[in-house]
Amino acid sequence: MTTTPHPSSAPADEATVLADISSLLARLLEDEYGLDDVEIGMATTFNRDLELESIDLVTLAGLLDEKYGKQVNFAEFLAGMEFDEIIELTVGRLVEYVVQSLKAAG
Repeated sequence: MTTTPHPSSAPADEATVLADISSLLARLLEDEYGLDDVEIGMATTFNRDLELESIDLVTLAGLLDEKYGKQVNFAEFLAGMEFDEIIELTVGRLVEYVVQSLKAAG
């Protein structure tokens, strides 16, 4: 029997979260830009490597909310950053934030 995990039961380890976020980003890139073969790793930047725009970050926030619920607040995470930090934001930094958020909520 397969059940869909509840957001609070999501594991909080880097490898799992990286796989989840990579999957969400791949879905976003495929839906919005028709890209389906993008390599995503911890050092991948949202702006320079994935060329995501601010509206894409809003979409990503929604996808993260679907996946993790209110435990992960992407908008709050971004609100604490300077513009330059957002421009240089890496997947790894988001992964670390998600792991910390899940552990804090768990």
